[in-house]
Amino acid sequence: MVRMPASRPYHHGDLRAALLRSAEHTLREKGAGALSLRELAREAGVSHAAPGRHFRDKQALLDALAMEGYERLDRVLGEAYGAGPDFERRMVAIARAYLGFAVEHPELLELMFTRKHRPDSSAQLSAAVDRTFGALTRLFADAQERGEIVAGDPERIALAAAAHLHGLAALIASCALDAEEAVAGLDDHVHLLLHGLTPRPPDGA
Repeated sequence: MVRMPASRPYHHGDLRAALLRSAEHTLREKGAGALSLRELAREAGVSHAAPGRHFRDKQALLDALAMEGYERLDRVLGEAYGAGPDFERRMVAIARAYLGFAVEHPELLELMFTRKHRPDSSAQLSAAVDRTFGALTRLFADAQERGEIVAGDPERIALAAAAHLHGLAALIASCALDAEEAVAGLDDHVHLLLHGLTPRPPDGA
């Protein structure tokens, strides 16, 4: 009697989390083009069909990675929002947290902002973007109420600040700007962001 080979178990532990960890490692080392559900299944020691219980295709996996990236970025930025009563100091802390995330996870940040997503994931990811930058908008709105910054649409001000920070992150990711140099000069970057380039009278004038 011929014995059929035993099928591999569906998973060991949390397969979804294991697949996401492995996928992020591949993303970091080889890029999104190298991601394959079949290869991830092989690495996890499960059948090639098992990942389909969590991700219907590669794009669904990429969307899940992007969502996880937003959740981690939210936690990192959340810790920076309470960095003391001084508004400029808080902005430096936020900038440092954002660039720290960008330096540590450049491929993930690119996936979060530049990749196309499935229609059924777009609403969830849009909500994640709103949460991330909505907190920044509230920070500027609170600063306006305290008279720390100029009046105006806080969403537009937050957009300008976010574009500034993301621009620095993009320059670092493309190797056009040294990461250590950028982080070391954050105080000056934030000062220019908040005070602009208009000449100001000397102190006491």
